[in-house]
Amino acid sequence: MNPDKFIEELSKHNIDLTEKQKKQFQLYFEDLIETNKHVNLTRITEEKDVYLKHFYDSITSLFEFGDVFKENMTLCDVGAGAGFPSIPIKIIMPSLKITIVDSLAKRLTFLKGLVEKLGLSDVELVHGRAEDVGQNSKYREKFDLVTARAVANMTVLSEYCLPLVKKDGYFIALKGPKAEDELKTGQKALSVLGGKLIKDKELTLPNSDEERTLVLIQKIKNTPKKYPRQAGTPRKKPIK
Repeated sequence: MNPDKFIEELSKHNIDLTEKQKKQFQLYFEDLIETNKHVNLTRITEEKDVYLKHFYDSITSLFEFGDVFKENMTLCDVGAGAGFPSIPIKIIMPSLKITIVDSLAKRLTFLKGLVEKLGLSDVELVHGRAEDVGQNSKYREKFDLVTARAVANMTVLSEYCLPLVKKDGYFIALKGPKAEDELKTGQKALSVLGGKLIKDKELTLPNSDEERTLVLIQKIKNTPKKYPRQAGTPRKKPIK
């Protein structure tokens, strides 16, 4: 998917990029590839693959769950790595107030420079483990929307993310193909943590065999205070 095809595909979903936004995506690609020469950010480096598997992939939740996204809402991206999905979403919806949580300082250093180069405002970068941030009163149950992409299985991911979601807010997980089993095994965790599965959507990225699953979860009650448990515990002893 070259940049022109990217623009064309977005327009099919009623997203018409301005010249500024086109330039921001181009700068994003250039900065990602340049930084990746000395900091391990991504294995995907071809322009057509970055536009498809990073940029377009990140924006799919806007197509599928568009009614969840509102102007000026707060969004927390857990384990964003090189900024996916939150930075592409922020480029499309500049009014969003974004908080990015990542445990690796090198990635946040890249993101700090990127945010400046792209001229983005209302982006906060938080260095820490999701388990610790979820117990911090500054962030706990403070976000309208929390996203995560390819971070962990649904049981573990729910414990990372749902404590950050406001009651009546949403958690969107961007998963790989056929996430049905994960969703089944994650039902107990969702219930315990205050979440309810609203919708899951399987899709294939354009002109490829890249399959994805988008999962939309609503926070219907507050998360018990004991969650998230201390760093490392959700993976070692997942909720069953």
